[in-house]
Formats: sequence, structure tokens, C-alpha cells
Amino acid sequence: MKTIIIAGGSGFLGQVLESYYSKKQYNIKILTRNPTEINHIYWNAKDLDDWAKTLEQAYVLINLTGKSVDCRYTETNKKLIHDSRIDSTKILGRAINLCKHPPKVWLNMSTATIYKDSYLKQMTEEQGEIGNDFSMNIAKSWEAAFNHIETPRTRKVILRTSIVLGKNGGAVIPLKRLTYLGLGGKQWHGEQKVSWIHETDFARAVNFIVENKLKGIYNIVSPIPTTNSVLMQTLRKELKVIVAIPQPKWLIDFGAKLIGTESELVLKSRNVIPEKLRQAGFRFKYQTIDHAISNLHLLN
Repeated sequence: MKTIIIAGGSGFLGQVLESYYSKKQYNIKILTRNPTEINHIYWNAKDLDDWAKTLEQAYVLINLTGKSVDCRYTETNKKLIHDSRIDSTKILGRAINLCKHPPKVWLNMSTATIYKDSYLKQMTEEQGEIGNDFSMNIAKSWEAAFNHIETPRTRKVILRTSIVLGKNGGAVIPLKRLTYLGLGGKQWHGEQKVSWIHETDFARAVNFIVENKLKGIYNIVSPIPTTNSVLMQTLRKELKVIVAIPQPKWLIDFGAKLIGTESELVLKSRNVIPEKLRQAGFRFKYQTIDHAISNLHLLN
């Protein structure tokens, strides 16, 4: 039985991958700070320990580790966001190179937020413009740390992942709550692009990359970005909510401070395209936002 190691896999995306690979009869092991299941193994994401032994003869290592960016960008949080990503990447690289039989492939998370704010230009892996602010610089440092590590016997892949839409986690949960409160109107002018991917296609894309022996950088996004206005309209329709108060920028900024997050999470225009996945022959099950949202069956 092939073993899949998911570092930082106790959260939403880890659960999506664990569910997907369990159905394929893989042996799943989760590296986590808070082990609660029999297949959970403790690690602190920065030091070598007994967890490193699990990498021996593993088929795939997927690293999802990193403090959530859904917080205020205080100096303390900025350091935690940075260090949690860099430290975990570096220690996994060390562990891989200590293995007699290392994992065949190592997939490391990054983010589609690495690209500049864009309304018109579609950001591809080859032609995308990478900018210079806190979020983008974190992504650049994360990828640089990963690229700096040489793993001659392990193929490496960077996953520039967008918002993942799932019924039980991710961005849908707070947006669903806002919609039920009557605040599900457009945010700001509503024209900012939203790159997204259905949770099933996220797992399928990861598996496609593994099985087709791909390497390098891949945008893990649907081929058709939506807009904030259309996303909120689609959610209202699915949830059967009529009242939809739009939120001006000042209110979004105020609300973000109130709940301890940053307004850029909804104000930035993310216009990202999965060019390399499509060129490699990947076929998305959920290409449009209405198809994706309706499949989640949010009312059940």
C-alpha cells in the first residue's frame, strides 16, 4: 500500500486530500502539532524528530503547513506567517535528504496571491506578474526556500493554490454566514476577480500532478475566474437569500479590524489561470462558479 504523508494536514485542505486518497486505498499519515487520530503523528514543524522516519519509502509528501493569513498583519502574526512556512519547508527538505528511500515526489503549497492585483491580465505560470507587498513577499520567500533545497531523488512541485471551495471549510463558511445575515451583497465595487477551485478538483489536480510525474510550478485554480459580485450572487441564489446589503470599502476595512482579519482577502483582484495544468491535459469537473457552488449542496 502506497503511503501519502500530509504535513500540516489536520485542517480543511488536509481533510480534503485525506478523504480523496483514502478512497483510493492509500495509507495516509498526517503530520500535525495536535494529533487526535491514530494516523496522526506529532511534529512541531521546525525540528527533526521521530516523525522523519515516516518519510522512508513514502510515495508522496504534501506540505500544507503555515499559519492562516486570516488574521491581522501585526508584527507578531507576520513573523508567525513567515516562519511557519519557511521552517517547515526547510526541515522537510532535511528529512527527505536523510532518507535512504525518500518520497518519490514532494508537493509544497504556495499561493495564487503571489501574483499582482489584476482585472484584465490573466496570470499564468509563465507570464504572471509577481508583485511586492507582504503577502506576495511571503509567497516569494516560501518558494525560494523550497527551490533552494536540492532533492536529487525526489521530484518537486510548487502548488500556487487559490481559494478552495468546500462545504465544510475554507472561504465558503464565512461567506455563507455573511449571506444569511443579509450582508451577502457585493463587496466594494464587486468587480475584483476571484480565482477559485472546487475541493474535488483541488484533490484531482494534486493527484494528476503526482501520477503524471509533473514538476515545477502549477496554478491550482479553475480555468474561469469569477468576480466578487457574481460569487456573492451565486451564493445568495443557492442559499435562497433575498436580502443582500452591499459592503462599501470603508465598511469592509472596519469589519476586518473588528473580526481580526485583513480586508485585502476580499479586495484584491486575483485573476489567475491554470495554463500548465490544461496544457498537461487536466480536465476540470467544475469550470464555472454556479456549477461548483450548486454541487456543494450548502442547504443540506
